[in-house]
Amino acid sequence: MSPTSGGLGDMSMFDLFRMEVESQTATLAAELLNLEEDPNAASTLEALMRAAHSLKGAARMVSVEPVVKISHVMEDVFVAAQKHELSLSSNDIDVLLAAVDMVIVVSNVPESEISTWDESNNQRIVAVCESLSAVLKGDTKPAPPPTDQAAVASAFESETEPPVSAPTSVQAGDDRSLRISAEKMSRILGMAGELLVESKAGSRFKNSLYNIKRQQDELVTLLEVWREIMIANNVIDNGAHKDVLVRLNVCRLSMSDHINLYDDYDRKGSHLATKLYNEVAGSRMRPFEDGTAGLKRMVRDIARSLDKDVKLNIHGLDCAVDRDVLDKIKSPINHLLRNAVDHGIESTEQRVSYGKPTQATINLSASHSSGMLKISVADDGGGINVANLTKKLIAKKLISDKMVKDLEDDELLEFLFLPDFSTRDEVSEVSGRGVGLDVVRDMVKALGGSVNIKNRPGLGVEFILTLPLTLSVISALLVDIGNEPYAFPLNKVDRILNVSTEDISDMEGRQYISLNNKNIGLISGAQVLGFESMPIGEDRITVVIISDRLDQYGVVVDRYIDQRQLSVHTLDDRLGKVPNVSSAALMENGDPLFILDVDDLVRGINHIVTGGRLDEAYHLAEEQLKISRKRILVVDDSLTVREVERDLLESKGYLVDVAVDGMDGWNAVRRTHYDLIVTDVDMPRMDGIELVNLIKQDLHLKSMPVMIVSYKDRVEDRRRGLDAGADYYLAKGSFNDDALTDAVEDLIGEAQK
Repeated sequence: MSPTSGGLGDMSMFDLFRMEVESQTATLAAELLNLEEDPNAASTLEALMRAAHSLKGAARMVSVEPVVKISHVMEDVFVAAQKHELSLSSNDIDVLLAAVDMVIVVSNVPESEISTWDESNNQRIVAVCESLSAVLKGDTKPAPPPTDQAAVASAFESETEPPVSAPTSVQAGDDRSLRISAEKMSRILGMAGELLVESKAGSRFKNSLYNIKRQQDELVTLLEVWREIMIANNVIDNGAHKDVLVRLNVCRLSMSDHINLYDDYDRKGSHLATKLYNEVAGSRMRPFEDGTAGLKRMVRDIARSLDKDVKLNIHGLDCAVDRDVLDKIKSPINHLLRNAVDHGIESTEQRVSYGKPTQATINLSASHSSGMLKISVADDGGGINVANLTKKLIAKKLISDKMVKDLEDDELLEFLFLPDFSTRDEVSEVSGRGVGLDVVRDMVKALGGSVNIKNRPGLGVEFILTLPLTLSVISALLVDIGNEPYAFPLNKVDRILNVSTEDISDMEGRQYISLNNKNIGLISGAQVLGFESMPIGEDRITVVIISDRLDQYGVVVDRYIDQRQLSVHTLDDRLGKVPNVSSAALMENGDPLFILDVDDLVRGINHIVTGGRLDEAYHLAEEQLKISRKRILVVDDSLTVREVERDLLESKGYLVDVAVDGMDGWNAVRRTHYDLIVTDVDMPRMDGIELVNLIKQDLHLKSMPVMIVSYKDRVEDRRRGLDAGADYYLAKGSFNDDALTDAVEDLIGEAQK
């Protein structure tokens, strides 16, 4: 049946039967879990009996005998329980749930193949019915744990859509409904989002009208001045001035009226666009409850397979969630729940020894917070043992003993999200293979969200997922990079700063700013996106601070434009993954712009930094260089020597950059203009003599002065250096503070150009 068909009348009897199975099996599964909590609940038994009876009737209508047989015996079991002839144990619940699963299996068989399937699977149906009969006789044997725990864990990985015959609570009270495809609904929402964005553009046009009105007011003032000048010069007014003034005042009044009319129109149009978007978006909103079907069953089955007693509580069932978001968070929630049962919850014996209740609790909750969707998965297990985690990290050579002292517990917990990392020594079928948490974070980040951990050693752990309420419209920070507009998703931006160039520091060949006592590395947005970095002629720069779970960078942009809401357009699949770009949007004037993929940006910056290809994030325009201070590059593999020489030269007013060896220095001289290179001789990767050779053999660099400074006053080094083209050779063992600075002044003069 087409998903856009008009209604139930277009469906076959077997389609209606399948819908009935979806509805009634969902009721059976949920109520059986409730019955396990309270075996004598009369209302629960009544609901179970009605569901089994309805299922039997529906199966008879379409002659699906396997379902008739199973549901008939199930109904007998519930009737007996209602009459207090038997009390259902957890083992009985296992049998009943297995029967529900078999009904679902049968309903998924094509209608034309039911008879054939029944013949070939008759023994399975008989076995299920015999197990149910044993329950009825009170002769249930303890169910063995599933032989394939992985199958149990993934049994509810994907859930079907809520059946049409069972509207969700959001639709409660509606007596009419329209079936429409999700794709068409997404297009309507996209157009409503564009209309919402376009409605905001009216304010710019209104401002233009106000500018025209101000110009008219100024013209009236000028006419009054003109009249006074005419009077002062005894010029006869033939009425032309008065006529112009009258006409201009008419225009002013007309303009004021039209501005008021437009203002009213703009306000109403914006209000209607907002209402339309909210209504369309609201029609896509579903209660969180729709995404939780089967979760309690999954937790129960995994817990029983591990010989644990775990209860899942779900809060915020009526919390409204966008359909796309809800569909995409099912898998992360499944991962977290499986990990909680397997990793987080202790064995029953351990819980008793710790003085905890034998039944563990996992709380899954959904709520709205600050315009975002917040989902929490919290257990009352043992929490994460940070000491054991640290040992694992060291054993896997992910961190060193020295690094441990500098890392906070929260930073250590971030390693749990690394691929192929598990805290378990042994591998279980449910978890422990190192897949899960990295998948959770990747899925959540793909939605523009984040994952945080709150650890309470001995008391449990909480995973908090923060997600956008909808994926169709985002709040974004618009900036200019390379004379083109780009958008940073606002929830991915740590801060935006306007920084004085005087606050930029150079260390180890990289530029930094200090923020909250932490050095933030700077990089040009143009370099990250693959453009040529342009000189900056301002004494202040705009920096967008972005980060992932481990690294934080400041991206230098040309200018900050605005903060706006954007209607998101996905890129054509034929383009593949565009580097550093997640999607696109349209400006008010119709111009397209890219929405940046911040996670991709951070990864790209890491590659640039580790590859030694980092350009200066900030450099002066040519005309400013002419009046600026002279810049010197100090190349030495000793941190102490580098910093001593830097201090000496900066005290004389020179600008000083540093490089850790000849290779680092060679990269630096090719990207930045220097007035002098001061280099050591003995260094790893590339020594000072090789560096001098490369500089003096380069057509564009050979005029750059080079001074060799060495502790070892070896005649051979002096000869090799001067032969290579060095302009000065100074032995470190023989110079004092003035010796270095005097030599520099002899070569390039004073610091100020």
